[in-house]
Amino acid sequence: MTSTTLHEPGDSQLVIHAPHLDESSRAALLVRLDVGSTRALLADDGPTLRVAARHDETGLPEIAREAGCDAAIVSRGASLDAFGLLAMDMDSTVITIECIDELAAEAGAKPRVAAITERAMRGEIDFAESLRQRVRLLDGLPCDRLQKVHDERLRFSSGAARLVQAARAAGLHTLLVSGGFTWFTERVSAALGIAEAHGNRLGVRGNALDGTLDGPILDAAGKAAAVRAAAARLGLRPDQVMVIGDGANDLAMMAEAGTSIAYHAKPVVRAKASLAIDHGGLDTVLSWFPPRPRSA
Repeated sequence: MTSTTLHEPGDSQLVIHAPHLDESSRAALLVRLDVGSTRALLADDGPTLRVAARHDETGLPEIAREAGCDAAIVSRGASLDAFGLLAMDMDSTVITIECIDELAAEAGAKPRVAAITERAMRGEIDFAESLRQRVRLLDGLPCDRLQKVHDERLRFSSGAARLVQAARAAGLHTLLVSGGFTWFTERVSAALGIAEAHGNRLGVRGNALDGTLDGPILDAAGKAAAVRAAAARLGLRPDQVMVIGDGANDLAMMAEAGTSIAYHAKPVVRAKASLAIDHGGLDTVLSWFPPRPRSA
């Protein structure tokens, strides 16, 4: 279904990821967006609605979000292939859990660790010190509990595998940058086919964690440095970099990117990101920046 009514033509479009809207809800949303009077419906392919818009119509995505959709204003030629680097946080972004909270549950310290985690994610306390405090509470936890958390609780976020697969097919370098632990980043990146991963290494004494970190802490500045180094190594401009995160510890690396995406994020992150996914999975990105079809 298409329309040619357009009040002000331009090079931008409002792209709405709306897989869960029924027909009447979609019609009501189009009415709210004044489609058919002041703007054109460019495409309706089911999960995705594309509506003509000016780039400065910043209120339009909010209308869509109120309807339970994720939306962004992007150029009509927006494509995943325009990027060279996709960098993502791990905990609560690529995976659905905070690994340290789950390890804390195994150590009988989850309430204390979770409280520190929340304060750090909201930006209320310094990440490096908060991480030291949390890891200290894991002292003596048998190493086999990491495998238990991995097997029983770790799940990939909706759309994670599809997004990584599409990014790799489009030629993007994929990067996992986590304030979490290398034990998990190594396994998550291997499972999804992510090319490069960074995290913090847990200290071990015998067959148990010793409550310390082995090596320097990868904090917000370290995460930003990892993204910056990857972009420099690949010869990329900031506008060729996409970063996805959810917590305050991701803001510095998100600032390195021309396109930063807040994924089911804390308010402080959502307010500073270029775009936000509040309802859908990580593959919502592919509605906004679809891969170009490969020629046969």
